[in-house]
Amino acid sequence: PAGTEKRMALIHVHGGGFTRGSKDMIAAKAGPITARGYVSIAAQYRLSGAAKWPSQIEDARTHVRWVREHASQLGIDPKRIAIVGYSAGGHIALYTASQPENELAACIAFYPQTDVKAVAQALMPAGSDDAAIANASPLAHIKAGYPPTIIMHGLSDVTIPPENSQRLLQALRDAKVPSELHTFDGVPHEFDEHPEFTESCASLVDFFLDRHVLHPKTYPPFAPGGGRGRA
Repeated sequence: PAGTEKRMALIHVHGGGFTRGSKDMIAAKAGPITARGYVSIAAQYRLSGAAKWPSQIEDARTHVRWVREHASQLGIDPKRIAIVGYSAGGHIALYTASQPENELAACIAFYPQTDVKAVAQALMPAGSDDAAIANASPLAHIKAGYPPTIIMHGLSDVTIPPENSQRLLQALRDAKVPSELHTFDGVPHEFDEHPEFTESCASLVDFFLDRHVLHPKTYPPFAPGGGRGRA
């Protein structure tokens, strides 16, 4: 809507365990955040049946380059590009955000796959050793300078355990990366298929991006009794 434009692009990467899915899955998930003034782009990548790792990251890099090169046509600031990933797409988003040449402003990860061992047979090239599998995890590449990251996960998710996202948050905090994890009770994997959760997450993501990208703000440390009236 007029007056809500953020001049910021969100590249959405679909899920599907690396073996299935397409960018056509994105529209319903992206609707509420797009309505808040962001430019959403649904990204396609080669599935593991057609190409093994790291082809998926090469495709994601291509999308980032394309969006930056077309920033003026899209009406966005080339320094305000974030990546959003769902499940397997969350893995791709997190890994892509770790590559400094992409210069992403933020990363948004919904119930992301971070344990590559669980999908190695489908994703990794034949003969990949433990070191290669470990290196394919985004957790291996989180360090100082990683973009601000917000994570969403359902606490009843048995497809990708919420503990994965708790470990991810700890890795981000250890690297002093601005980061948040929002968990939701009683909902499974892909909980954002329910419109009320899509709307709620969009509000949280919008608030996070406003504080860390659009209008960066820091808050003073807590000072007991600092200036507040006493009862």
